[in-house]
Amino acid sequence: MSGVPQPVRASSHRAVVVYVAAVAAYFVAVLHRSALGVAGVEAIDRFGLSATTLSLFSVVQLTVYAAMQLPAGRLLDRFGARVVIGVGSAVMAVGQLVLAFAEDVPAALVARVLIGAGDAGIFISAVQLVAQWFPPRRVPVLVQLTGLIGQSGQLASAIPLAWLLHHQGWTPAFCVLAGVGALATVGAFLGVREPPGTRTGPREAESFAQAVRAASRPPGTRLGWWSHFATPFSANVVSLLWGVPFLVTAQGRSTAEAGLLLTVLTLTAMLSGPVVGRVTGRHPLRRTSIVLASCVATLAAWVTVLVPATPRPMWHLLAFVAVIGAGGPVSLVGMDFARTYSEPRRLGTASGFVNTGGFTSTIGAVLAVGVVLQAVSPPGTTTYSLDAYRWAFSALLVPWALGVWGVLLNRRRTRAQLAAQGVVVPPLRQALRRRR
Repeated sequence: MSGVPQPVRASSHRAVVVYVAAVAAYFVAVLHRSALGVAGVEAIDRFGLSATTLSLFSVVQLTVYAAMQLPAGRLLDRFGARVVIGVGSAVMAVGQLVLAFAEDVPAALVARVLIGAGDAGIFISAVQLVAQWFPPRRVPVLVQLTGLIGQSGQLASAIPLAWLLHHQGWTPAFCVLAGVGALATVGAFLGVREPPGTRTGPREAESFAQAVRAASRPPGTRLGWWSHFATPFSANVVSLLWGVPFLVTAQGRSTAEAGLLLTVLTLTAMLSGPVVGRVTGRHPLRRTSIVLASCVATLAAWVTVLVPATPRPMWHLLAFVAVIGAGGPVSLVGMDFARTYSEPRRLGTASGFVNTGGFTSTIGAVLAVGVVLQAVSPPGTTTYSLDAYRWAFSALLVPWALGVWGVLLNRRRTRAQLAAQGVVVPPLRQALRRRR
């Protein structure tokens, strides 16, 4: 779908420098956010944590990140990507420094709050810079490439950071992370620039609520929110919390096999991102078809795993995680809707608004699975049966149906707006026949 015209700026040496600086900062941000996952055992020993308290660290960080999306987007519109990325990188570096010397849980939680808050605006700033510096046809691929590089930050935390932590200890490892964050801060302030003629500095006086309402008003932007809502939560539910318990206790897999399956999920997300970006760039009128196809494939994958009352073979589980893993890159199609249907001066707020969609569905889905597991299992149960998981994961049908409904409703509204502008989207069957 086409939408609000965006300025076309040819790629140049400056554009490449800006992109490298921004994506390097995003890589470091993902390294920061995933570092505690590598240091879980050490954190339990250092702070005397229970498993529940350790999970609270991740929940606090995720909640702060999600809550800061709209404020970060507003700051991006007012002060530009250079300030948001630079300051955000500095705040994350300070958070890692606090964590390096923290001796108790309150200090560690403060560190996680700082990391979540600093992280909030970096990805949406990188997306905005891509839209400002590169031709529209290249933007979807570059946004997916940005996401892929971010995923590689998780690999960096899993390998070199883990080595550093185990050989040098807690404080040196997190001090190194703080130093890396400081370098990302310097790189952002030196390398990130907005194109000539782009307005920077405070915009017209309007309240935060007014800015959010104005940015989220276009049907195309709301279509982006629902697209982001509908696609990533299945993969997030599996990778963030419930995947390993389900695979080990209900599917009878070893811990190593569960780890392999989660690795396949991550690699699928990384490899499918550029493909999704290329298809989105070549067929902008069919972006919702990509979203809905991902939703249908995800539903089919869940049905094939949950309907049988017996554990699934390894090949089946590999296919399952590969299908749901592709939902993460498809969710970034929602960011492309924000780009094409938002006024350039409101793109940051619109991107922050869209980026809350997937976090909303993920938090709701994670909680729903836990509630149903508890409800269908005997009191005091800590190891849940396959039947309990079948009921619990069936609860994901609710956010799935809600997301598909939101996509269809807002697609109709968006296409009506396009038709009023003289842009008619032909039926998919007709478009395929014409292409043949």
